[in-house]
Amino acid sequence: MIELAIEFASKSQSLSSPNPAVGCVLMSEDGHVLGQGHTQQAGGPHAEIMALRDAATRGNPVTGATAWVSLEPCSHHGRTGPCCDALIAAGVRKVVASIADPNPLVAGQGFERLRAAGIEVEVGPGAAESRELNIGFFSRMIRKTPWVRMKVAASLDGKTALDNGASQWITSDAARADGHAWRARASAVLTGIGTVLEDNPRLDVRLVDVLRQPHLVVVDSRLETPLDARLFVPGRKLFIYAAVQNEEKKADLEARGATVVYQPGADGKVDLAAMLRDLAQREVNELHVEAGHKLNGSLIREGLVDEFVVYLAPKWIGQGAGMANFGPITDLTQAVALDFVSTDRLGPDLRIVARVRGRDRF
Repeated sequence: MIELAIEFASKSQSLSSPNPAVGCVLMSEDGHVLGQGHTQQAGGPHAEIMALRDAATRGNPVTGATAWVSLEPCSHHGRTGPCCDALIAAGVRKVVASIADPNPLVAGQGFERLRAAGIEVEVGPGAAESRELNIGFFSRMIRKTPWVRMKVAASLDGKTALDNGASQWITSDAARADGHAWRARASAVLTGIGTVLEDNPRLDVRLVDVLRQPHLVVVDSRLETPLDARLFVPGRKLFIYAAVQNEEKKADLEARGATVVYQPGADGKVDLAAMLRDLAQREVNELHVEAGHKLNGSLIREGLVDEFVVYLAPKWIGQGAGMANFGPITDLTQAVALDFVSTDRLGPDLRIVARVRGRDRF
């Protein structure tokens, strides 16, 4: 039954940020599903509440039921009330949860309150799957930084654009739609001012259906973002990180709806590590990077990337822009060691998901 709860949790991935993606299934003593649900948008009901509502809609009493839930029921008042209290009030007999909530406001307190109310609690089934679904939430709570995932689309010889800058389209429609699905699950999409000036992108989710657009983050050291850039969309949060103060331009950008953050580092550049810590405080769980080779290289060089999603087209381009500009290294032991997570065909293209070795050990 925990597999079904995790399946429901996956439906929350592009919906629940900054909250974790959680699924819940209520099961009768004789093994029948009484109600099921998943966490809604921030401020909306959590998985346990949705499952209780579903059971009520079906006319199924839940007294004596077992709640299978993919994450510890919350025990604090945030945007909603405590889910553990709702389960206690409903009269469930047992709660089976995949893993404890890493949020310090919960962190086992939900289990304690359930046990104090006489409810049997079992923890562990599906723990790895639940944690993987919420790798960004766990990262933000434990490391105090988002999970950083870099997306790159390139030819087989690693070129992301021609020498003249043309890059539309190296990969296929199938790969681009899949890339939008990765955008959708992220809390925010990050790019650099070079990409903004060259491509004037929207960097929103268009090729898959979503109810929530990810925030947008721009690394713009000298506040060069044009006021008529397509990035400005009413209702969508836009964070611009700068290194050089320009109060007049800052005021103009913020009048357009952006939030400008000064985060100066060395050589007039943005302190990228400090930016990530700031984004975590702004409740960004997963940060999806779609940038040029310079910013990609800076993020990799500073050890800030956790995972790569690379689309390779069956094309050989020769001269052109590469994936990331960093180095040079002088010894192969200095290379960034990766573990392949998956390799899949998407239309004519190949998608590789690779994780920096050891980055998920927190």
